[in-house]
Amino acid sequence: YRREFIGNVSHELKTPIFNIQGYIQTLLDGGLADEKINIKYLERTNKSVDRMINIVEDLEVISRLETEEDQLDVQPFNIIQLVEDVFDSFEMKANQMDIKLELKHEASSDIALGDRNKIQQVFSNLISNSIKYGKKGGMTSVRFFDMDSNMLIEISDNGIGIESHALDRLFERFYRVDKNRSREIGGTGLGLAIVKHILEGHNQQINVRSTPGLGTTFSFILEKGE
Repeated sequence: YRREFIGNVSHELKTPIFNIQGYIQTLLDGGLADEKINIKYLERTNKSVDRMINIVEDLEVISRLETEEDQLDVQPFNIIQLVEDVFDSFEMKANQMDIKLELKHEASSDIALGDRNKIQQVFSNLISNSIKYGKKGGMTSVRFFDMDSNMLIEISDNGIGIESHALDRLFERFYRVDKNRSREIGGTGLGLAIVKHILEGHNQQINVRSTPGLGTTFSFILEKGE
């Protein structure tokens, strides 16, 4: 298991490292003096560095969660405000994809019980994925429903959807449904694994249902706060 994990990490980091090496070599071989090449290759180098940083940051999060160095700070918090804050942070990204962000609040309370920062990361990862794999002119919807003393939370989209054979492996570290497309749009392959770990830390689980071509819905439960 550990060998497989290290192998996956090495594989994920090799691509941006080799890209950076190639761009720098091109610049050293004369590209630096060519105005048509130098800016383009420096921008590509910067993009590859950003990708490496994202991978390392996600690895640090996974490591902390698995070694329980990250203790949960469970408090009542306003989950509606949290989602609105996450929507604000993704507004530009959603506009670029012409995707509408929608909040439907049908629960009797605005207050949930949990670690606010970690639940914010859950929403950020799920909403980010929803936009990345959405369709132009589509929608990402976050909905809240009552379940006795709990609330059911659903994050839905009408994007490209996921084949049924991939659903069981979706929350594995570095697993990608479409490897080429995921790397092209900058996914680290760790976002859903982080979501799974955070919710398991809250004694909850993440569920998913999806229809190819129609969209995907992720759902989980949190206890209501007072």
